Amino acid sequence: MPTFAAIDIGSNSCRLKIAKVVAHQLKTLHEDREVTRLGASVFDAGLVSPEAMAATLRALKRFQRAVQLHGVDRMRVVATAAMRDARNAPAFQAWVKAETGWNLEIISGLEEGRLIHHGLMNGEAGVGGRVLLVDLGGGSCEITLSEHKRIRETISIPLGAVRLTEGFLQADPPLREGLTQMRRLITRELRRAHRRIQPSSISLVIATSGTAAALNEALAASGKTRKPAGKTGQKASSGGGLSAGTAAIAPTAEVRKLAKKLAKMTLPDREAVPGIGPRRAEIIVAGAQVFAELLESFGLPGFRYSPLGLRDGILAQMLAEQDARAAGHSEFEHERWQSVLDTARRYGVDPRQSEPVRAHALQLFRELKSLHELPAEYESWLEAAAILRDTGKFINHQGHHRHTQYIISSSEMYGYTQVQRTVVSAIARYQGKSRPQPGDRALRNIPTDEHKNVQRAVVLLRLAVALNQDRASDVLRVGAKVYPKRIYLELRQGRTGAELELWSLRKEADYFREVFGRELFATLA
Repeated sequence: MPTFAAIDIGSNSCRLKIAKVVAHQLKTLHEDREVTRLGASVFDAGLVSPEAMAATLRALKRFQRAVQLHGVDRMRVVATAAMRDARNAPAFQAWVKAETGWNLEIISGLEEGRLIHHGLMNGEAGVGGRVLLVDLGGGSCEITLSEHKRIRETISIPLGAVRLTEGFLQADPPLREGLTQMRRLITRELRRAHRRIQPSSISLVIATSGTAAALNEALAASGKTRKPAGKTGQKASSGGGLSAGTAAIAPTAEVRKLAKKLAKMTLPDREAVPGIGPRRAEIIVAGAQVFAELLESFGLPGFRYSPLGLRDGILAQMLAEQDARAAGHSEFEHERWQSVLDTARRYGVDPRQSEPVRAHALQLFRELKSLHELPAEYESWLEAAAILRDTGKFINHQGHHRHTQYIISSSEMYGYTQVQRTVVSAIARYQGKSRPQPGDRALRNIPTDEHKNVQRAVVLLRLAVALNQDRASDVLRVGAKVYPKRIYLELRQGRTGAELELWSLRKEADYFREVFGRELFATLA
């Protein structure tokens, strides 16, 4: 069974989680965490400091030893708000690559929210209704409205605990003026969140990350949390979260009282509060204020803390991608495909018109598998490229293939990493006169060892497009036959014939031979 690892490089801390697949579920093998304050200088000067880089790299090297010890088969390393804002993020990515060999991926706030949602929905109990998820990190706060385990709305706002502390709370204890200015910013950003999310009839609020854990533990230590209504005595869920019956609720009124109390304390006093500790005490005032304002402004009764988070979502996605029998597989596939369709519609493409091309591309992928030998994941990437190949016309019909490449690579598509979106964009890019060439901008951010696979996928999509030249005709049926030196595509012509499609396929024969080393013959069955 495969072993996965997820590393979350946040603005405040780095986290590692390693899990093994057992009976189509994830079993945690190892966890680690290090506070590195990567975002401290970013939110002040716009750059990650050399000291923060070095501290983060030391943590990553420790994580690397654990990854090697557990024989991890696949891993993903992501960074969030601090890296999104840092002007020297590329330099840090290059340093991480040089020292560890890992590709550090910077994800958007929306992708961060989606992955957190995915992790909680697959590991937390009692989340099937209308649920609000709040993840308050060091640099940003992700708020997600979920209904029946599907995202209805998600927003990322710049209300991270480190960001706010660096911007407003340098004195100890915090000055009244700084607190007032910070509250104004929190109110303004939450007002923006209100326009997107109206959490009526919320059955549950789940909060994640270190700030939520500290507030929850501090209130629990003083007996201020309360048991939720409903059944009790349930066991913890398999994903590591607590069940709806055992997890305590941190009431809004108590969160507000604690926030006021912490704002008046000095750092040593805050460090002595049970559940907060020395490193969290430095940023807990800002985090507590955000939680108090958020809960009150949305009219929520309180929150339930969950230890699950971004790294759990990354692991759950890895499992869903590779194991069709995993609990979250169908939901992941639905979510990812819906995102492709939404992107197509956003740029004026009717997915129904692209459907025949998509269907033929998938058929050719499956029937010519012994020829192209592409990895299994290329099937879904080819499918996405078929649907999105005309999105560039939204900008301009002239040179629309170049515009298509830009749109796909820059679009927010759930379930696709930046590299995966770049691969999809490259497949869609070369559907005109151009052919993939070394050094092309479309291939620049794709690993060199993938260029050959991209080229083969381009050919398959070009054949699918050639099979659908006459949109007025009924869809042609095609069969593929593979021989050692030649490939036959046999067309069953529709009511209006197949002359244009035959001509288009024969035009692709030279490039087909160049890529696959075999002759292509298109004939009528």
